[in-house]
Amino acid sequence: MDEHDTGLPTEPESSEEDQSTLPRHRGIYLLPNLFTTGALFAGFFSIVQAMNGRFEQAAIAIFVAMILDGLDGRVARLTNTQSAFGAEYDSLSDMVSFGVAPALVIYSFALKGMGKLGWIAAFVFCAGAALRLARFNTLLGVQDKRWFQGLPSPAAATLVAGLVWVMVDNHVTGPDIRWLAWALTLFAGISMVTNLRFYSGKDINLKRSVPFLVIVLIALSIALVAIDPPIVLLLLLVAYGFSGYVIWAYRRLRRRPWAAPAE
Repeated sequence: MDEHDTGLPTEPESSEEDQSTLPRHRGIYLLPNLFTTGALFAGFFSIVQAMNGRFEQAAIAIFVAMILDGLDGRVARLTNTQSAFGAEYDSLSDMVSFGVAPALVIYSFALKGMGKLGWIAAFVFCAGAALRLARFNTLLGVQDKRWFQGLPSPAAATLVAGLVWVMVDNHVTGPDIRWLAWALTLFAGISMVTNLRFYSGKDINLKRSVPFLVIVLIALSIALVAIDPPIVLLLLLVAYGFSGYVIWAYRRLRRRPWAAPAE
């Protein structure tokens, strides 16, 4: 018997190949996911405030979620911290903040008294947001990044929330504008699943120098919004919501063949 043999069973030594096949726990990037978590919290906060009848706070929370959602992607690209986890987490957060939250806010504010017509319009918006996000994820690597296919869900959500904010700020009750709210909710929900092109702004390079005039225009834009934030923001969102239809009409007119002159 060998002097090192104790007669007890021993564990086989693991080879380098076995070690390489063991699962490794990977961490997640903190900075971009903090912004995503903030957007998710804002969406949840909006739902809670709508349930409590505080519709102005609910609408503003959706705008906050839109700002945070725009920051998380840009921060991830600037810091090179993109990840598959971050993309999935962002989609789930967007569904809450820009699908469920605005649908519940507009339903509680203006559509509740319309019966089936009211909750069907809210469902169309919620389903449109879900379909829009699913299509965006599947086309992420093939579509032109300068354009969105369909109205982006943050823009649709803030369009609906902007209407609520303006009405509350001007002391207009939801039942008084229920048909306007119903039409706008359907418009936003259907626009998200169309094939219309909406400018994305992703071709703007924040690292590149710009003329001094650009900074002046940004300052003037901030001053313009500060005059009456609810109304100015709603007008800008309405203009953006119709921009896809204007671009579509312009492209169709350019492709129309002109009739040949009669001999």
